[in-house]
Amino acid sequence: MAETHALLTDGTTVRIRPARGSDHDAVQGLYEEMSADNLRLRFFGLSRNSARRAADRMCGPDRPPGHRGLLAEVHEQLVGVAEYERTPDDDLAEIALAVSDAWHHRGVGTLLLEHLISAARDEGITAVTADALSENHEMLKVFADLGLRTARRFDGPEVHCTIQLGQDEGYLTTVEERGRAADVASLVPLLRPRSVAVVGAGRKPGSVGRAILRNLCSGGYTGRVHVVHPRAASILGMRTSPSVSALPDPPDLVVVAVPAAEVGPVAEDCGKAGVRALLVVTAGLDAVQAASLLATCRAHGMRCVGPNCLGLANTEPGVALDATFAASHPRPGTAGAAVQSGGVGIALLGGLERLGIGVSSFVSLGDKYDVSGNDLLQWWESDDRTDLALLHLESFGNPRAFSRTARRITRRMPLLTVDAGRTEAGRRAAASHTAAAATRTMTREALFTQAGITATRTIRELLDTAALLHAQPLPTGARVAVVTNAGGAGVLAADACAEAGLVLPELPAELAGELLDVLPSGAGATNPIDATAAVSEDELRACLDRLAATGSVDAVLVALVPTAVAAATGDDLVRSLAPAPGTRPRGAPRTTAAVLLDQDVPVRLLPSGEGHVPAYADPQSAARALAHGVARARWLARPPGTVPEVAGTERARAEEVVARHLAEHPEGGWLDPRTCAELLGCYGIPQLPWAWAETEEEAVLAAERVKGPGGLVVLKAHWPGLLHKAHEHAIHLDLRGDTQVRAAWRDLETRFAGLMTGAVVQPLAERGTELFAGVVQDAVFGPLVLFGLGGTATDVLADHAARLAPLTDHDVHDLITAPRCAPLLFGRGGAGPVDLEGLEQLLLRLSTLAGDLPQLAEADLNPVLATADGVTALDARVRLTPARARDPYLRRLR
Repeated sequence: MAETHALLTDGTTVRIRPARGSDHDAVQGLYEEMSADNLRLRFFGLSRNSARRAADRMCGPDRPPGHRGLLAEVHEQLVGVAEYERTPDDDLAEIALAVSDAWHHRGVGTLLLEHLISAARDEGITAVTADALSENHEMLKVFADLGLRTARRFDGPEVHCTIQLGQDEGYLTTVEERGRAADVASLVPLLRPRSVAVVGAGRKPGSVGRAILRNLCSGGYTGRVHVVHPRAASILGMRTSPSVSALPDPPDLVVVAVPAAEVGPVAEDCGKAGVRALLVVTAGLDAVQAASLLATCRAHGMRCVGPNCLGLANTEPGVALDATFAASHPRPGTAGAAVQSGGVGIALLGGLERLGIGVSSFVSLGDKYDVSGNDLLQWWESDDRTDLALLHLESFGNPRAFSRTARRITRRMPLLTVDAGRTEAGRRAAASHTAAAATRTMTREALFTQAGITATRTIRELLDTAALLHAQPLPTGARVAVVTNAGGAGVLAADACAEAGLVLPELPAELAGELLDVLPSGAGATNPIDATAAVSEDELRACLDRLAATGSVDAVLVALVPTAVAAATGDDLVRSLAPAPGTRPRGAPRTTAAVLLDQDVPVRLLPSGEGHVPAYADPQSAARALAHGVARARWLARPPGTVPEVAGTERARAEEVVARHLAEHPEGGWLDPRTCAELLGCYGIPQLPWAWAETEEEAVLAAERVKGPGGLVVLKAHWPGLLHKAHEHAIHLDLRGDTQVRAAWRDLETRFAGLMTGAVVQPLAERGTELFAGVVQDAVFGPLVLFGLGGTATDVLADHAARLAPLTDHDVHDLITAPRCAPLLFGRGGAGPVDLEGLEQLLLRLSTLAGDLPQLAEADLNPVLATADGVTALDARVRLTPARARDPYLRRLR
């Protein structure tokens, strides 16, 4: 286990690392400094030798086999130790824990146990045991609150605890709750600092540091502001100090705006002075400078935003912090925003300002050395102000942890993102169908879809969607009524809605009649509803009132153009979007948006009674925003999915297969057909019967043994590295009898002489729908399960869907229904539905396989034959690499 850093309950940074022989004196000292009561509770008695023996066991040269020890340190001070020792029953271990007296009730013990348990789980340990005195209530509470299944057995004054290490949803949720509390506490010095110092505010106008200092002073910040400059006596009328350590008290937050070469020394000075957070706006740090900055922050327990960023702001009353170099102060409000790019941040803040949407907090993450989008999501979840979250992220440090956080938060507020960095110069070079299909775009889309994140393609689209979600109720469905005073505008709006996946239903006759009664002569009450150029403000308002009251549509899109008729009568048709003055609001909350084709800005919010209506300059923007609203409403209406249990798997045997292959091939590689079939068989993945042949005679005998009812067989050549048999013409179909089998063998043996090591013989499969299923292990995102149309056309048609493992029941349903070929699976085309339950099981088993075996680089099942009677993999390839599992949910800093 490598050294790492994590957060305690109060936000303090702690280093967790394996114990070494050189730690003996420190471990002994920790025990010797404990109170007599705590020593007795730890060792069940008092002895002068207890501390030395405990240090010997953890750090001495004669440490028992199967022993692992972890230390927790804060500022080089040892504050806690945890250890386990494997018992003779190989999948059990006994654990022990001790925390310095001065560090009780800060989460040291719990954090150490989480890391110790993760390490034990990696070593194949399934349960741990611990003994405690029954009066040691604090330790027993630590065990009970871990979130793992714990059994207690009382034996006189002692309590024997057995803790099962299975990582279920309850445990992950409990760990998340602890992590969120610690994370939020660590961000308080950043976002609610009591004092701020600016290092690098130049004496001349134009410097970034000076701009930040000016914004701090003019933005109403309620804390103390210090200026640090080694030579100037004052800047902007404020007295300076030569260094941070020269200040009378350490500030909570220091803004660093000095040249790259000076960042490291300034950070070290801040750490020694007791600063708790850094905001580094400096750009251009090289690799050595970057590593030094992060190491300094970790060593001194400072959270860090940046480097290379615009700054941060918190408009919360009583804080009013603007530590950015933006041209204007952010408007106070309820939208949380986090961006990586400073330029995007300026554009986003400007767009929100034009819409009149204020921000609760804004953070420009820059190069994201430490504080990330995941941190900000947890802050917004806890700040009691934010109700709309906006993200611009170019990279993800821990996508699986981010996904769990996002799934939780999107149940409470909309979470919008710009899908930045989604394209590639081309598909990355990959051998298998699975790897070729798993593009960067597909992987990110899977993350966003599964987490309920509203992903947009541009800043403009994000702002368009934010305007709708901020100002209007969510549409209850995809049915849209388009109302217009110009037929051409109505056609454009209708086309935009259809292209965005929305539906324009035919209106019921009764409703159409009501609309015609209130609209001028010549109006049309089909959908789109043509109110004609002669419509008045009152008539249009009456039309919208009736649409709002009907259950026949879920949203109303009003497309208006200025006309001489309205100008001559003094009518302002835009006013019709609001209820008439002095009247009650419209009875039903119907999502309403407007398209004003003469509008000079892309989107704005129009006052409408007590709220606002978003008005767009073009129909496509309005339709896309409505479609995002529909997607969010559907996601919220769907209960959270669950990961189904998969019966009949043999993980231990699969791990043996993997270990055996990697022992013979340390660099990994593609499995031969026999090993591949054995591994897939461990997870009950259905495969067509087959036999292996290395000679012509073996092929003839195998054909006789495996042939199906029609007597036909297939012969597939094999050699290491062969992936696409059809491309190489390394397959013979429809073989009947010895003569054809022999001829096929001789053809393959001649054409692939020196390559072919054998052949697979299979019965000719029955007719059915050819599909594709696979898994690819993404180095950042984890296992990605893919599904779609299979056969030789799979790469050409690219009809695939993808979801990140582990798959929930909802994910499996979405995978099956998302590809364009999905109607074939449900019987369209006359062939009848295929075995959908079998398909679901196949995808769940692939997901479980990938989750259990981190060494699985990719698995490619193509084709998978689906019929009404079952689902069978006709061909399969699996590639392994010597990878180790990394617990994505273990609490640790980047």
